[in-house]
Amino acid sequence: MGKTYDVTALGELLIDFTENGKSGQGNPLLEANPGGAPCNVLSMLQNYGHKTAFIGKVGDDMFGRMLTEAVKSVGIDVRGLKVDPEIHTTLAFVHTFENGDRDFSFYRNPGADMMLRKDEVDTDLIRDSRIFHFGTLSSTDPEVREATRYAIEVAKEAGDIVTFDPNLRPPLWRSLDDAKREIEYGFSRCDVLKISDNEVEFMCGTDDYDKGAQMLIDKYQIPLVLITMGRDGSRAYYKGKQVEAGPFLQKNTIETTGAGDTFCASILHFVLKYGLDGFDEEKLKELLTTGNAAASLVTTRKGALKVMPTVDEIRTLIGERS
Repeated sequence: MGKTYDVTALGELLIDFTENGKSGQGNPLLEANPGGAPCNVLSMLQNYGHKTAFIGKVGDDMFGRMLTEAVKSVGIDVRGLKVDPEIHTTLAFVHTFENGDRDFSFYRNPGADMMLRKDEVDTDLIRDSRIFHFGTLSSTDPEVREATRYAIEVAKEAGDIVTFDPNLRPPLWRSLDDAKREIEYGFSRCDVLKISDNEVEFMCGTDDYDKGAQMLIDKYQIPLVLITMGRDGSRAYYKGKQVEAGPFLQKNTIETTGAGDTFCASILHFVLKYGLDGFDEEKLKELLTTGNAAASLVTTRKGALKVMPTVDEIRTLIGERS
């Protein structure tokens, strides 16, 4: 029997307050953008034509209601989204530098996404999905960490492909040793790893990304590893093959929020399309090129979840290069 959902993701759903000019008094204007890596990934997957569902928690407040409606509006199934009656929705304030890089300030001590309990995890959703996706922001604190690990084990038992994006945010960890331990746990349970260049350096102690990737493959036996390198493009490592694709640099890039999530969704799209055992160098190149183009497009927009590029936009950008 086939499964109803292509991808179910578990994790944080929050408001990203991003800068959007200044008021007449010279004060910064902040725009409340729906955010959180897992739902950003699912939103892009919806654009690729996949059926997705989300497991997480928001507060019983205006931002929680806004997020619920935003996630519904892009087609993501929210039956696994819980509401905390007491703890407010998590907020992130994003400062963007001139080169598009970002600095985050989080209001999450605690935040509703941290309150998801093991007994609130919708296991039927996970069992009825082809892919289960997670990151580490749902492992920063004991209760939600237990829920996340439980969900991963349910996915493993159900035969889901398990995909992982560390999405390291140092301010949210009590210590970087805790972060390292949880990322290592993710490595040990995933079939597909999307990791950024700075996360390779953090976990492997090297800026030789080929060496870092091989270290992870050797130690954790991860079938498919993909490294994003920002302005330098991306690389894929699969069954002894290494493939690289260049970036699509944009003159009108305004911020990099969601770029990694857009790329990550492209990975999952091609895993669904070809199967984990179905890649060759040509298909890996297609994955990387599509992911790089999609990520490039989202950097020209404020926010991520509600402004993911369409398949036609991605194809057009790729076609302009060829």
